[in-house]
Amino acid sequence: MDNLPKLFDLTGRVAVVTGGAGLLGVEFCRTLMEAGAHVVVADIDEEAAKSTAASLNDIQPANQVGISESHERAMGIQTDVSSKDSVRKLVRTTLEEYDHLDILVNSAALDPKVESQDVSFSRSETNQPADLNPLNQTFEDYPLESWHHAMDVNLTGMFLSCQAAGKQMLEQKRGVIINISSIYGLVGPDQRIYQVPDEPPRYKPVYYSVTKAGVLGLTRYLATYYAGKGIRVNALTPGGVYTDQDDAFLDAYSGRTLMGRMAEKNEMNGAILFLASDASSYMTGANLVVDGGWTAW
Repeated sequence: MDNLPKLFDLTGRVAVVTGGAGLLGVEFCRTLMEAGAHVVVADIDEEAAKSTAASLNDIQPANQVGISESHERAMGIQTDVSSKDSVRKLVRTTLEEYDHLDILVNSAALDPKVESQDVSFSRSETNQPADLNPLNQTFEDYPLESWHHAMDVNLTGMFLSCQAAGKQMLEQKRGVIINISSIYGLVGPDQRIYQVPDEPPRYKPVYYSVTKAGVLGLTRYLATYYAGKGIRVNALTPGGVYTDQDDAFLDAYSGRTLMGRMAEKNEMNGAILFLASDASSYMTGANLVVDGGWTAW
């Protein structure tokens, strides 16, 4: 038991978090920092990436040993994950600053959320077409342009990030990749919880389930591809996270979970640290589900 804290210690390791200025991305960055890692906050919103990194640099790690004073422990980089050049620049800049890349967390994604009966996007989603409310789109008429855009961000973006980071991890002969999926990658959305009385029907869009299911396929593929090469690849599947949703949605969602509530944004932190650290050293190709029991029905 004396070595238990060491299993979760990330001192001296370098982590890149795409979508790092988003709701869960910020939590992931903070958790990895507190465990001792250097963290690169990669986000489409440059200002948000840099301000998030600045706030993270005030965090004192649990273990000060091995922390270099010559570099900021967090840095923000504007990154469009759907662009091969942008992702390659992200990895190149990370290596120029820290010399290695040990952990990649793929958190960037388009995910329309219901907040006070309005639709909001995380910071990683600012390129979403401004004239489209995705929750109002039926499957039969869902715009092809929006489908392609979502595929580019949610799935191709993860593919590109894994490619770029994987090259460096192969050279190092070690690395950890964590892909963020969703309960809707495991089961179909319960469209009933999105409805508002006396208002037009609303739907969780088709691209979300399809891309999040694809994340799990990519995770399994990469785990087998990198078998025996020192690189572990796993997925984290969160349930719904509370972000000031209206009471009707909150009640409808909570009634579908075994725990009777949505997750708080910090309730994925233990899982991300477990997957990023040596505590999960015998784990690859797996999907860690943290959903309050949503998928147990």
